[in-house]
Amino acid sequence: MDILQAMNERHSVRRYTDEPLSETDIEKLNSFIDKINSDSGLRFVLVTNEPKAFTGAMASYGHFSSCTDYIVAFGKKGRDEDIGYFGEKIVLYAQSIGVNSCWVALTFSKKGIPVKPQKNEKFYIVISLGYGIHQGRPHKNKPLDDLCKCNGEMPDWFKNAMDGVLTAPTAINQQKFHFELIDDNKVKAKALLGPCSKMDLGIVKYHFELGAGDYKFRWV
Repeated sequence: MDILQAMNERHSVRRYTDEPLSETDIEKLNSFIDKINSDSGLRFVLVTNEPKAFTGAMASYGHFSSCTDYIVAFGKKGRDEDIGYFGEKIVLYAQSIGVNSCWVALTFSKKGIPVKPQKNEKFYIVISLGYGIHQGRPHKNKPLDDLCKCNGEMPDWFKNAMDGVLTAPTAINQQKFHFELIDDNKVKAKALLGPCSKMDLGIVKYHFELGAGDYKFRWV
C-alpha cells in the first residue's frame, strides 16, 4: 500500500484482535520511527506487549479493547504542531504495512506507561496500534467552505490538497483549522481554538502536502 492509499483508507481503530504486532512489523516500525526522530528532534517510542496503559475505566470509556502496543510521543514544550505532523507520518506508514491506529489524548492510563519523559521533555500523546477487528469508518466532515478560503475559482491542486485534509483525524472530530490560498502558490494554515488543535494542525498540514502532490506551493 502506498502512502496516498494509506491516507485515503486509514480510519481510527480502537478495537484490536488479540494478535500481537509481528516481529517484522515491529522492526519496520522501529526503523521508521528512528528516522522520524532523527529528522524531527522529537522522541517517539514504540511500546509493545504492554497491557496496563489501555486497561481500566479510562480505556473502557474510550472504547478501547485488546490494545497492548502503542507509541508514546515526547518533545520540548511548544512543539505540538510538529508532534502532529511527524506523528501522522508514522500513523500512515503503519497503515501502509497493515497496522491500524488511533491518536489518543486522554483515554489511557499514564501510570501504566513504562517510558517516561527525559529532561526538558514534555509527554504529549499516545498512538494506539494493532490489527483491527475492523478497519474503522470515515468521519463526518464540515463543509469545505468552512475549512478553507481562496479568491476566485478553487484550483485543482488546492482542491486535491483539501480532499487530503478531509481524510485527516482531529481531536473529537472538531476540525478546528483553516486554510487560505494566497496568490497562486502561497498557503496559510492556522489552528483555531479547541483541544489539541495545534497538534491537529500538524496532522492536517501533512495530509494537505500529500494531497497537493507535486505542486510547488509554500507555507506562509
